[in-house]
Amino acid sequence: MKHPIKIAVNGENYELSVSPNELLIDLLRNRLDLTGTKEGCGTGDCGACTVLVDGKPLNSCLTLALEVDGKNILTIEGLAQGGELHPLQKAFIDEGAVQCGFCTPGMILSAKAFLDENSHPSEEEIKRGIAGNFCRCTGYKKIIKAIQTASLGLASEIKGPAGPSR
Repeated sequence: MKHPIKIAVNGENYELSVSPNELLIDLLRNRLDLTGTKEGCGTGDCGACTVLVDGKPLNSCLTLALEVDGKNILTIEGLAQGGELHPLQKAFIDEGAVQCGFCTPGMILSAKAFLDENSHPSEEEIKRGIAGNFCRCTGYKKIIKAIQTASLGLASEIKGPAGPSR
């Protein structure tokens, strides 16, 4: 038996019918064709499937689509705005924090949620902030540097070139 849900994904509203056992990752990838969200382990241990639900990181491989009824979901596809990459996306590229790229969407979204809560983190705070996301390629140094770089860029965007925000 299918159940109706209403969700907003990357700012677009959807009314869908979902089965009781349909996972959010399957809905995003297979029904909405948002394939940036990756399934790594399928058990919630690696973080590759991380999306933001109402601004909070969530493992979409463990989340039933029914659970996000009425929620706002952000995937990696929705992070760039107006054809411009988000500062985190730019920093990951500039700092060489992307190797195979499989973990990158989940890592970036976890970092975004973390930086939304702590805009001037220390290296240790960054490590704790991305602890649920695993990367087998980079060794994390470039990822941490990218998040530090992005935090500086985000801080300057908030303050603007002439001081405190408007």
